[in-house]
Amino acid sequence: MKKLAVVAIGGNAVNRPGEEATAENMMKNLSETARFLVSMLDEYDIVITHGNGPQVGNLLVQQELAKHVIPPFPIDVNDAQTQGSLGYMIALTLGNELRKRNIQREIAAIVTQIIVDKNDPGFQKPSKPVGPFYSKEEAEKLQQEKGWIMKEDAGRGWRRVVPSPIPLDIVEKNVIKTLVEKDMIVIAAGGGGIPVIQENGTLKGVEAVIDKDRASALLAKEIDADILIILTGVEKVYINYNKPDQKALDHLTVEEAKKYLAEGQFPSGSMGPKIEAAIDFVTSTGRECLITDMAVLDKALKGLTGTRITL
Repeated sequence: MKKLAVVAIGGNAVNRPGEEATAENMMKNLSETARFLVSMLDEYDIVITHGNGPQVGNLLVQQELAKHVIPPFPIDVNDAQTQGSLGYMIALTLGNELRKRNIQREIAAIVTQIIVDKNDPGFQKPSKPVGPFYSKEEAEKLQQEKGWIMKEDAGRGWRRVVPSPIPLDIVEKNVIKTLVEKDMIVIAAGGGGIPVIQENGTLKGVEAVIDKDRASALLAKEIDADILIILTGVEKVYINYNKPDQKALDHLTVEEAKKYLAEGQFPSGSMGPKIEAAIDFVTSTGRECLITDMAVLDKALKGLTGTRITL
């Protein structure tokens, strides 16, 4: 029997750093991503999750510029829009790669709502970077003019930050499970899912962006995945990253991961949420998490590279 993997693809699988965020570029990048994902299918059934930070941020910029003509949508609706557009692009490029290889598999992209706590402290302390990078001067101007909260993002520039509550439960988890059991490739929890709160027996969208790695860990737990694979821009996890004494890690125990996290080795804007997601999944299930770069995914699955987090 094949193993079930939840594969979280990073923003660089959709948009390369410094590249114009056109639909054409996104399709080109996702076509390449599709090749790596389809190569997994001999040994794994896959559920794909993806980020949406750059895309939802760009949508917010578009709406800000057009607000005198068209009323802007709240962030949860923009989350849904990016789930739809990116879900379509991933399904299309994946489907084309399957056809090229004469593989008969169906794909379903699910608009996914995720329940969060309306009293989550994340609403008081916005932390999730979205949209383009700005210089310090541009960031200060936007903060004054638009009231946006701006923070430096891992030394790459300044970005708008929005609330990022902890995901608690996936509304469509049983639908996703059923589709996986029917041998479908599922795209779900895109951009961390659409954040909703429970209110008087109903659900209500809230303005936030859930971290996609945290949502991926929750999804992996709820559908009983064998492995959580987090794809990012580096081949392995490093300590002392970008310093003369940086060190790549082949393996991390949960205890080691917690220790390095507490020491500030993994910044909250980049590797931090990935490590937290890995700790969550591994601690809850006793299974493993693999963090690596998509370009070396095949080697990483054979144990030749990447960082594995286990108990």
